[in-house]
Parts: sequence; structure tokens; C-alpha cells
Amino acid sequence: MTYGAIAGPAGTIFRVRAPEAQSVTLCLFERDHEVRREMRREGTDWVAEAPAPPGTLYGYRAAGSFDPAQGRWFDASKLLVDPYATELDRRFAYTPSLHAFGTDTGPMVPKAIVPGDLPVVEPAPPVFTHGGLIYEANVRALTMLHPDVPEELRGTVAALAHPAIIAHLTRLHVSAIELMPIVAWIDERHLPPLGLCNAWGYNPVVPMALDPGLCPGGVAELRETVAALHAAGIGVILDLVFNHTGESDVLGPTLSFRGLDNQGVYAHDREGRLINDTGCGNTLNFGEPYVRELARATLRHFVRHCGIDGFRFDLAPVMARSPGFQADAPIFAEIAADPILADRVLIAEPWDPGPGGYQLGAFPENWLEWNDRFRDDVRRFWRGDGTVGTLATRLAGSSDLFGPHSRSVNFIAAHDGMTLADTVAYAGRHNWANGEENRDGQGDNASWNNGVEGPSDDPNVVAHRAADARALLGTLFASTGSIMLTAGDEFGRTQLGNNNAYCQDNHLTWLDWGTRDRLLEDHVAALAQWRAARAGWFATFPRQGDWLSPSGQPMTIAEWEDPATSGLTYRSLDSDRPYSIDIDRIGRRVGTSA
Repeated sequence: MTYGAIAGPAGTIFRVRAPEAQSVTLCLFERDHEVRREMRREGTDWVAEAPAPPGTLYGYRAAGSFDPAQGRWFDASKLLVDPYATELDRRFAYTPSLHAFGTDTGPMVPKAIVPGDLPVVEPAPPVFTHGGLIYEANVRALTMLHPDVPEELRGTVAALAHPAIIAHLTRLHVSAIELMPIVAWIDERHLPPLGLCNAWGYNPVVPMALDPGLCPGGVAELRETVAALHAAGIGVILDLVFNHTGESDVLGPTLSFRGLDNQGVYAHDREGRLINDTGCGNTLNFGEPYVRELARATLRHFVRHCGIDGFRFDLAPVMARSPGFQADAPIFAEIAADPILADRVLIAEPWDPGPGGYQLGAFPENWLEWNDRFRDDVRRFWRGDGTVGTLATRLAGSSDLFGPHSRSVNFIAAHDGMTLADTVAYAGRHNWANGEENRDGQGDNASWNNGVEGPSDDPNVVAHRAADARALLGTLFASTGSIMLTAGDEFGRTQLGNNNAYCQDNHLTWLDWGTRDRLLEDHVAALAQWRAARAGWFATFPRQGDWLSPSGQPMTIAEWEDPATSGLTYRSLDSDRPYSIDIDRIGRRVGTSA
């Protein structure tokens, strides 16, 4: 079934799902004038035809029972965004009126735009391959302060195609840039009273409508940017949120799904209450075929019309919940069977806050997974309270989690948590700017401050922090699996100890290109060049090799387990991959040779 707005020579056909609605109205907008057309029921769907050419603004209103206790939220005063919208006329702005029953939200809610014929990108294998370097980036944070990017482009997807950005990515031998969410989102309701806004985008309303602030040129802007990055040998991975929406809990706004099919789209318990396995107020119901089809339609859209190489899925266990996590959940087989999606790069964030939500290592064999065990174990080793045995397991691809064919995405830092520089400069979080009395964010960061909490001009402290950062980075670039670097960590970005900067769309998170640590950047570029010159070596760990103690002798069981063992050497005996790795915790050094 084709949902959304499909323009044709005789007019546009609109189709939306609302199985329990008593009526659904198509709302067409001409400037500030709203024209309403009643839609006809076709089973669980509602359909209308109208002379609405591409570019026409529209939305829906659905009438029916308003009984939140029974999961029914029909309110004809609420303008609803098409779940299949691909472009909107403006960004979402939170106001309590979006929740209030009987309040007309037509003037407040963005309108979907009837799309024209979207060009189809010629099918091609993903640019990124396992073992490469993923560069995680927030579009605004990466480009807002870049001096070489024209001001009118800063903060947009188009800025990623600027030669200065591409040159930086190329210097780091980036295999794929992973874009934090670029579809339209709404602020959590507690943020506006604090004078804050969501800066990360992990609170979407519908899954494929591009944010007009980040991508004012719509689908064409994304497609052209992807093409420019591909021409430079850089793949593009989209970070998508299929676990919850910005409609939040029972006090949240009615924007789309809640007003159309609340009971079908969102998971509920036996008492009819919203299940909150995401910690965000609601949970998408992937036991419902319609939800899975919408997810696949979103992926197909971005591949067919934008050329996207792959996807990272936020809180991915939700996609396999029905209600508990299932390793053989239908969505996995459905994606694998889709000829457009079967070869795409698929990356799971393999945990969510729900029961049994930590599922690292449990995703299908063709999926990669964020490996927080790598992050924590590597940090602890260099902090001084981890063993070389655990470190070696992580270096070798985490076979304890993935078996011999590693699917690990290794990282030292990500968008959530301490930055790389802050990991060695702060022992605790400093999230006071978020307005939650420093209660938000992860409490245990496996971080350390080298004797001074926060900024320091003590030369010894500065030198120790620099050495620690290089040791952490060296471990990352020597590890088996794909590796991920978060934008700015290559030159020492800081968030002043804020490990949950989701609501800081300002200089705290914007990359300061003018004061970056050039020596650290050069070091990372050298590491990246060394690894890129051996492309393919690090997708799997060599079958034969020697592990040697600091004395040069084979490691003993006691040395493996002794926390005091300060390092080791690994020598590959694979003739096709003749390299070695030297770890020296006392000297704060990682050496590689090949």
C-alpha cells in the first residue's frame, strides 16, 4: 500500500492510516487559508484526491473518541503531520497548546509539502566497508564556526559538501560520515522554560521529513551533498530514531501518530498505558506490521532518492521488541529480503532502558554494533584499573561478544558522554548548564582528570593529558573492527565536562576550528593514514599471532590476569597482515609497525 501524497497528472492522491477514526479530513493550505476535504474510508485507511500540485502544503485532522485512558486521542482541532511526509514548510516549535484538547493547532504545526517526482539515484554498493573509519557528526556543531564555510551554508547539510569540510574528512581518511538525526524533531517540553532547545535531534515526529533548518533544500540538498561526499570516496550513514517519537508521554503534544493511530503505532501494556522502554515517554510498536513497513519505507526512501550508504539505529532493541527483545524479530528478515536495503550498512546501538534492553552481540550477523564495552574497558586500562587481558580482547575484535567474525564498532567517545579531551580532564560530569541540577547524563564515565578537575595551565597536567589522549586514540586505530571518531575529538574539543549536551546548541558544542589542537590533529591524521594504507586488515583479527609480555616473553596466565601488568606486544603471524602492536601503560604509548 502506498501512503502519503502521490502527485499525478490528474491530481494528488492522499492516503493515511487511521483505523479507529470516525472521520479524517484532508487540510490543504493556500497561504493562511485552510481548505478541508473529507476523506473516504478504505479499510484501515482514508483516501482523498485533490488538485494539489507539488509544493502544496497539507495536513490531516482526525475525529473520533477522545479517551486517553483507553488509548484514544482523537481531536479534530489538532492538525496532524502525514507520517509519510518527506519535507515540511518549517521546524516544530513546542507549546503547551499542542497538548490541550480542543485547541486548534493549525497555525502551530508544520505543514507537509506535496512532493514532486523525486529522482532515483543509480544503485551502487555502499562506499563504506567494515573496518573503516566512521566520523560521527552533528551537522550544526561541525559547521557553525568553520571560517571557510560561507555563513549562509553554516549549520546545514549543504555545508558538508563544501571543499573545506571534505578536505578535512579526506585528511582523516574518513570512510563514512555518520550524521546525527537530520529529520525534523521537537523540543522536549521541559526545555523551552529553561531557555534551552534540543541540539541533537533524537526526538523526531515522523521518520523521513527532513528538518527545514538543517536541510532547507529538502531531499535535493541531501542528495547533492551525498553525491559530493561519494565523489570524494566518503560514504554517508544516517542516524535514525525508530524507538520513540516526540509525542512523548500522556502529557506530550498531539502531532501525528497520536491523533491518527495511537493504539497501533505505540506499544501499550495490558492496562492500556504507554510502555516506556525508551525513557522518552513512548515506544514504537514493531510488533505492528504497519510500523515495520513505515520503517522500511523510510530506509528505501533515503537509499533510492538520496543514495544513503547505511543507517545507525538509535536504541535499536526497540525494533526487535514484541514486547520483549527477539533476536529473530521480523524486521531483521524483512530488511534482509528487501533488494534495496539488503546490502546497506546497518549499525545498531544495541541497548535501550527497557527490561532486558542490553543486547550487545545479539543482532544479526550482517549488522554492526556500537561496542560500549570497548570504550569502557580501554578507558579503564589507561586509567590504571583495567587488565591487559581485557584490553587484548577488545583490541582483537571482542570475540567474547561477536565470535570470530567481529561486528564491532569501536569508539572511545561518542555524542553522548564525555568527549575524548574531557575523558582525561574530568573525573565527574558537569552538566549544570542543562538545568537539571547535574542529575542528568551518565554517572560513571570511566574518566580521570590527571590531578586537576577541568582546565589547567600546569605544564605537567597538560602533558599527561596529551599523552593519555594519544594512547586512547592509538588503541582505537590499532583495534580490529570498524572504528568511530566523533567530530572534533581529533583536535581536542571540550564540552567542559558536560556529558549530556543534547540541549546545548551553542558554543559549548559547536566545534571551534580556530583554537583546535593542531598537533593532536596531525597525530590523528598520521594514525588514520597508517590504518587506511592497510585497508581490509582490521575487519577481522589474524588467526595466528603472538602475545608477548613487556619482557618479550609469551604472556603467562598470571600476567594476563594481574592488574599490575603494564603492557604487552601483539605480533601477527599472518603473512598477508604482518603488523605488530605495542602497548605501554607506564610510558603512555601505543606503537604500531607493519
